[in-house]
Amino acid sequence: MQPNLNQIDLVVRDMEATLAFYRALGVEIPESAIWRTATGMHHIDLTMPGGLIVHFDSPELARVYDRGWKEPSGTGTRVVLSFKVASREEVDRLHGELVKLGHPSAQLPYDAFWGARYAIVEDPDGNHVGIMSPSDPSRRSAPPEI
Repeated sequence: MQPNLNQIDLVVRDMEATLAFYRALGVEIPESAIWRTATGMHHIDLTMPGGLIVHFDSPELARVYDRGWKEPSGTGTRVVLSFKVASREEVDRLHGELVKLGHPSAQLPYDAFWGARYAIVEDPDGNHVGIMSPSDPSRRSAPPEI
């Protein structure tokens, strides 16, 4: 069997801030998906509409299942979590709403060469979160020279 990426686990510093951010993004997170203990919230277990499993874990829980886990050092990110929205206008609206809530914009909304409207905001841990409309073939252009 070919490996199948079916789950992403993000270790987050502030579970409440993460919960608020992803709910503001429009991700449905029912209370039944949240594992709370006497010491706080440690795990959120979601299955996205496309079937991908997304977990948000506290550092304390990460140390239980990954003995090699360490707090990240330095700045920057190497991962972009991209969320598809229904329209080009929704990209602009959602980007503006998240920025108003205090989340930094890493990329203002723009018309990308692949035909989609695209923007990036940072979640509470600095992860880049892409917001992308469906691609419109009539808006595609040649990719930039790199």
